[in-house]
Amino acid sequence: MNMFCYQCEQTAKGAGCTAFGACGKGPETAALQDLLIYAVKDISRYAHGARTLGSTDRDVNVFTVKAMFSTLTNVDFDPVRFQQLLKRAAQVRSKAQKLYEDACGKSGKSPEQFECPVEWWSGLDDLNGLIGKGEEVSVRKRIDELGDTVAGLQELIVYGIKGAASYADHAQILGKQDDSVYAFMHKTLARLTESPTDIDELLAAALATGEVNLKAMELLDTANTATYGHPEPTQVRITPVKGKCILVSGHDLKDLDELLKQTEGKGINVYTHGEMLPCNAYPELKKYKHLVGNYGGAWQDQRKEFDEFPGAILMTTNCLQKPKDSYKGRIFTSGLVGWPDVVHISDRDFKPVIDAALASPGFSKDAPEKFITTGFARNTVMSVADKVVEAVKAGKIKHFFLIGGCDGAKPGRNYYTEFAEKVPGDCVILTLACGKYRFNKLEFGSIDGIPRLLDCGQCNDAYSAIQIAVALAKAFNCDVNDLPLSFILSWYEQKAVAILLTLLYLGIKNIKLGPSLPAFVSPAVLNVLVEKFNIAPIGSVEEDLAAILK
Repeated sequence: MNMFCYQCEQTAKGAGCTAFGACGKGPETAALQDLLIYAVKDISRYAHGARTLGSTDRDVNVFTVKAMFSTLTNVDFDPVRFQQLLKRAAQVRSKAQKLYEDACGKSGKSPEQFECPVEWWSGLDDLNGLIGKGEEVSVRKRIDELGDTVAGLQELIVYGIKGAASYADHAQILGKQDDSVYAFMHKTLARLTESPTDIDELLAAALATGEVNLKAMELLDTANTATYGHPEPTQVRITPVKGKCILVSGHDLKDLDELLKQTEGKGINVYTHGEMLPCNAYPELKKYKHLVGNYGGAWQDQRKEFDEFPGAILMTTNCLQKPKDSYKGRIFTSGLVGWPDVVHISDRDFKPVIDAALASPGFSKDAPEKFITTGFARNTVMSVADKVVEAVKAGKIKHFFLIGGCDGAKPGRNYYTEFAEKVPGDCVILTLACGKYRFNKLEFGSIDGIPRLLDCGQCNDAYSAIQIAVALAKAFNCDVNDLPLSFILSWYEQKAVAILLTLLYLGIKNIKLGPSLPAFVSPAVLNVLVEKFNIAPIGSVEEDLAAILK
């Protein structure tokens, strides 16, 4: 069977994966993901209609963000789990439809009859049948029907919503929600069922997606800091400690917290991996003495690093790669993550993970101590804003570079290492997300006690970096674009798309984006972004630095 997917940066030939996903996704899973998005758009019509009449439902709202999040790159590769999600979607559709029809009845309004060319909610026990329906609603078919520009803009909005959904889901898990986020998603996804073709309308909706993503990231920031405290500068050990061990990767702080509680006193050391590194800086997580540090680097190296790790592994959110047979029996998934034949943990009962750790050899000895520092989120940086401002006014800090985003295996990402290395000594580097692993173990020194490398956290912590930029602009009584601040971004998946849309919504200009531009952004759309925001692909390090610092 054929597939088409171009939602990530590593898509085949920079155009689209047509046989098998570069991420490891098979055509069956790709088709089921397309069908699930189609189903959520259908559900959104009823949810939006009900909300306009004053009725909402938490189950419908939460399912929307979970379903969208599940289709993010490197989250779920298991066709059977997508079949279960589609079964759940059918139940949610019935609930949303009743909610809408009841609201119409109370308002004395006749409910609109929504057409749905593909009856995705029928034949749910026939997996092959569902895959066939997914092929009927594929992205490729819409590109053929609407053209690259319109279909690409529609997908840009969907991918932005996927990213925002991931942040909204993490936030609601910790008890923070805002109905305006759900309202926007339902309204926008419902509108997409009508297949709008006006370029200006679609661009406006993309920027509005960025606005809503800012709200979702703010919710998550509030949820994380209210639950675990504000991150504080912390030296994190990056070499192994003797003993049994568990490695936690992904992004989910609550999963890590629960695992730490369940492993306390069991003689098991817990390590973070990838985007979980910043968790070591949260007061309510770092209080656990058996959270001993970080192991390894970014997600794309996990097959080698997981193979060498002598313990159990827990993957909490996106960034999963196809597990090797050598560790398939000791890797576990939780939340929305899934891989066929890998044990999935439900309800945060991590006993199987703990048992696997106790059965594994663990590290036989302590390695020499090495540390890196994280924890420079907004609260920390803004607490010393006066020192930063003073250093800038005194000419000691000449420029700030935000070098961050997603990492990946595609050639060209060494640009970010070289760029960081060549940033002049009188400049400060802000970084976040797993792109920092390209250079976060290098020594950058400090300026008047201010570290030249400030790790702001996960991609989930992009709100922190934005607030730091806003605070600096306020301190200097200027616009963010007038600050001596440049954005050098790497992207891979849909959370990065959502963050980019947020930056564009905020009017940030002169962003350098790489290592390649999104395949779903047509030349016509790119021209608009260049004209309006001066967004540009990365070039050579020397030329880009010279242009910025001229």
